[in-house]
Parts: sequence; structure tokens; C-alpha cells
Amino acid sequence: MRAKASRLLPVGIAAMLTTLVVVFYYPVGSVLGSAISVGGRLTLDPLVAVLGDPFYTGSAHSLVTAPASLPERFVAWVNAGMPAVDFGLFGFTAYQALLSTVVSVAVGLPGAYLLARFEFPGREFLRSVTILPFVMPSILVAVGFLAMFGRTGVVNDLLATVGLGPVNVVFTLEIVILAHAFYNAPLVTRLVTAAWESVDTRSVETARTLGAPPLRAFRDVTLPQLVPAILTASVLTFIFTFLSFPIVLALGGLQLATVEVWLFARVQNLELVEAATLGAIETALSLGLIYIYLRFEATQISTHGQGQLRSRLPLFDGWQSVSDPRRLGVFLYCLVAAVLFVGPLVSLVVESLTTPNGAFTLDYYAFLLAQQASAAVGTINPLAAIINSLLFGLGALVLALPMGVLVSVVATHEGSGSRFAEALLTAPLAVSGIVLGLGMLRTLVFGTTVFGHRLTVTGPIAIVAAHAIAAYPFVTRNVTPALSGIDDRLVDAARALGADRPTVLVDIELPLIAPALIAGAAFAFAISIGEFDSTVLLAEGVDSATMPVALERYTANRSLGPNLGPATAMGTVLLAVTTGSFILIDRTGRRWER
Repeated sequence: MRAKASRLLPVGIAAMLTTLVVVFYYPVGSVLGSAISVGGRLTLDPLVAVLGDPFYTGSAHSLVTAPASLPERFVAWVNAGMPAVDFGLFGFTAYQALLSTVVSVAVGLPGAYLLARFEFPGREFLRSVTILPFVMPSILVAVGFLAMFGRTGVVNDLLATVGLGPVNVVFTLEIVILAHAFYNAPLVTRLVTAAWESVDTRSVETARTLGAPPLRAFRDVTLPQLVPAILTASVLTFIFTFLSFPIVLALGGLQLATVEVWLFARVQNLELVEAATLGAIETALSLGLIYIYLRFEATQISTHGQGQLRSRLPLFDGWQSVSDPRRLGVFLYCLVAAVLFVGPLVSLVVESLTTPNGAFTLDYYAFLLAQQASAAVGTINPLAAIINSLLFGLGALVLALPMGVLVSVVATHEGSGSRFAEALLTAPLAVSGIVLGLGMLRTLVFGTTVFGHRLTVTGPIAIVAAHAIAAYPFVTRNVTPALSGIDDRLVDAARALGADRPTVLVDIELPLIAPALIAGAAFAFAISIGEFDSTVLLAEGVDSATMPVALERYTANRSLGPNLGPATAMGTVLLAVTTGSFILIDRTGRRWER
């Protein structure tokens, strides 16, 4: 019996790796292979066609099409007064990701400062809600920003009451960057807060004792200890915004298309070779960024928790005057945070319950009920979309939770190859949902011939597999730190008493990390509920559509006018289901823990 148990862990890891090969590495590999292979023949023609196209690479296309002319072109550029250079689609994608990262860091750092340095009522609640953007479907956030800043949105309604407006920021780079900050500024806050709380207070006090003013003590002592966390958050934010799809699609459209949006457009036009080549280049870039992220994260972990922690101060301690600039700064930051983080979600609900004239109405929800009874071709049944989302979420949870735990076991295993294995198993973070969906469409849904037999996977199964691939890295990010924090003496004692590795994992380690497991489960389910990128490609018509796909259809069938109501109604339903599911799993887990 013990011999059988001792084989369970290797068998589980082997099963996980097999699953990853079938539903991730093989589909994504097929996309990457399309960039260097045509008709089974190795060739660089697809890569040359994309990299040599000024639309994609701008002025840099000459590096591929005419590299020998580069010195002459450079001299001509200098002689022309060094005019602005066009970097094409890839350059614009990186540019908007860089701007989004800068804004996210600028908004997130003050929040980290407040949470790490000061004590105030509601601090723990605010810290806990910094995780909520990760469970918010991105298409939902996009509709929320439309409800707030659209032509008939809440902002223009308020401006109209004072005789101003309208202001139209939809389909501008500014609103895309703001929506990206909604997602990523809380990530910056969460990562930097943890690092700021671990800054060694004795080193700061020593600098002050030696005569350093507060600003210099911060610059010379505190800031160097925060840099790894800031860099980690910045790289991760850049990756997320570089791969952003629903937000750019809904708020920017093809006018502000990024690589991801244009890739999706190529798939819709059945330009699959060009789409696969774009996906291959994008994936190679993002994998490089993930490697940099893991290096920064390792640096952060190695410096985390050293020294004596600094106690937090009352927020307004010593701020005597109401007009104190620090009070004004806190008030302005809270105002900006409320508009950026609360405004879109409140606007979503408000717009779903009001007419363009401001009157209360339930007509938009009645429209959803009418869609429920409609038999028209192409009509998405709202109740069926909700049921599909919940069922796909449960299926993804069943797959993602054990996969995430097994990856954490591999990642925490001491050995020279564990870091490489962790990077390899974290690769789904660097692959966009569109690339994964395209790969699964080409290999699994369209079918693959194995030993003379054509094997195909139906849409719902492919969707569940894609959701699990998207979700399990977040399970790992919750479980790995908890697993690493278990006292090694407990494990050693159990092993000395004869327990094998699977028994130790099941009987000792998993019960000790139950909160992390529950958090990972909540993440996996919520991420599946909100997954849009791969689902929009894999959903077979309206029968396997999910709530995010239905929401996108309602959004696409409007003209930024009064018809925004049905989209906001569907978005409110999605918001309620996502939030309710996350809270339910979290509360159930806490009761089980007690």
C-alpha cells in the first residue's frame, strides 16, 4: 500500500505534464511552428513577411528588408532633423503598455505608502479589496468605463446638469490607459505594500540618527529595498497590458489596435498564417518578459522579511491643521482612487437602471428576459450563458486546483532544476488567450490525426481546458508562498516516522495551507467566469457562449447611444455572479478552516 502511495505524486505530476502538453504546449507550439513552417517545409517567409511589413514594425522594417541600407537611412534621418519615427503596430502596443505601466505605478505607489505606513479605520478592508480587480472580467471593466465616460455615460450626465460637456474620451488612448490602471494599480499597491512593510526600521533609524533628513533617508535606505518590488510589479503590469485584449477591443477598437486586437481580427478574416505569425512573435516577446519578471521576483523574495519591521502610525497623527498639505494629498488621492476604481462599477449599475433621460427603468433587464424567450438565429440566451459560465467555471476549478498545487510542489522542491521547471510551468502567464485559443482551434477543435485516426475536441471541453490553463498559474501564485513557509522540521519529522512524500503532502502540508488553497480556488473559479480571450474563439455559436461573450455581443451591437443599456444590464448580472461566486467560495473555505 505504501509503495502505491509513494507513486501517487510522480503519477500526478506526469498526468499534469501530459495535460499541459496536450492542451497548452502542443496547441501553442503549433502556432509558433506556423511562423517558420509552410506546408511542412521550414521557411522564414511568414516571419519575414510580418517583420518586413511597415504596418507591423514601422521604420524598423528595413532591418529585415534592406539591412545593408541602414547606415544610409540613419544618416538621412539625422540630416532631416531626426523626425518622429513610426514603430508600427508592435511599437504602438509597447508604447501603450509602457504608458499604462507608468500610470499604474503612479497610482499604485501612494496607496502602498498609505497601507504600509499608516493605521486607519478600514485599512484591512482596503488592503483586501486590492485583489478584486483580478477577479473582475476585463470585458466587464471595459463596459463599466463606457458606462462612465461614454457619450450618454454618468460623467456626461453630470456635466450636462451644470451646462457643460459633452466630453467624448471613448476610442482614445487615455481611456484605454485608465482602464488598464484600474486592473494593474492595485497589483502595484499589493506587491509594494508587502515590500514596504518589510523594510528594516533599524536601518532607517540609523540613517536619521546620523543626520539624514526624511527625504534622504527614504532615497538612500527605503527606496533601494522597494526597487525589486516596484520592478516586479512594473514588469508584470507591462506584460498584462501588452497582452491586453478585451479592454482595447471595447474602448479602442481597430483605431487603437494592439497586436492582440489585430491578431483577433486576422483570425476573424481567416488569415490564419498571418495570425499565427503575429502570435508567435508576441509570445516570444512575452516569454522573455516573464523570465525577467521571475528574476525580479526571486530578488524580491531573497530580500523580503529581513530585519525589524516598522510599526504603523495613526494616519493623521501630528497633522494639526485641516489645511495641512498632507491631508489635502490624502483627500485628492482618495478622490482619484474612488473615480478610477469605484466609478466604473457604480456607473455600470446606474446605467443599467436609468434611461438616457435619467429616469428609473427596468426595461434593459426586461430586454434580457425577452432574449431568453427569443428563438431568433444568433440570439444568445442570457440564462444559458450564465449556466455555461458556472459549469465551465466548475470544470476549470476541478482541473486548475490540483494542477496548481502540483506545480507548487515542483517549484518548492530544492534543486538546480526547480527554477527552470517553475519558469517552464509558469509559461501560460506569458501566452495570450487569443494565441492559446487559436492553437486549440487549429489542433483540437479542427482535429489532429493520431495513428490514422482523426481526434477532435468539442467546444465546451476545449473551453474548460483553456480556462484551466489560464487559472492554474494563479493557484500556484497563492499556494507556493504558503508551501514554502511550512516549517521543514514538521516534514522531516513525518518522514522520519515513515510517512512517504504523498502522505506528508496530504496529511500535513495541505491542511496547513488551507487558506491559500481556498484563495487559489476562488481565483480559479472567478478567472474562468470572466475569461473572454480564448472563449470568444472556442465557443461554438451561441450554444456554448458564456457571460463575457454575451456581454461583448451586446456591446458590439450598439452605437455608444441609448442602446448601451442592455450591455450594462448584462454586465451587472456578470458582476453579481462573479462577485457572489468569489465571496461564496472564500466564505465556505473560512468556515471549513475553523
